Amino acid sequence: MTPKIAAIACILASTAVADPAPVPMNYELFETAIAHTDLETCPSNMSQSGVFCRATLHHDEVHVFVFSEEGDQDLVGFASYPFEDVAAELN
Repeated sequence: MTPKIAAIACILASTAVADPAPVPMNYELFETAIAHTDLETCPSNMSQSGVFCRATLHHDEVHVFVFSEEGDQDLVGFASYPFEDVAAELN
């Protein structure tokens, strides 16, 4: 690679990551990117009006994501529970 091409590649790469602003997690992004299941109700410690919950399984834990029903349906809460505890609650 010539120095000129290397310089151009560096400039293009730096502009691709020049804006490191975080992207807020909303339900539209979550729904398309993360395999999950809909929960009929949120866990009691996360339950409030105007929200809905989704769950994933990973590393022997159940991860619950709480989204607002308003606007862009932003992520407003998150909790992880050991799978053994959830299984005991279901029995």
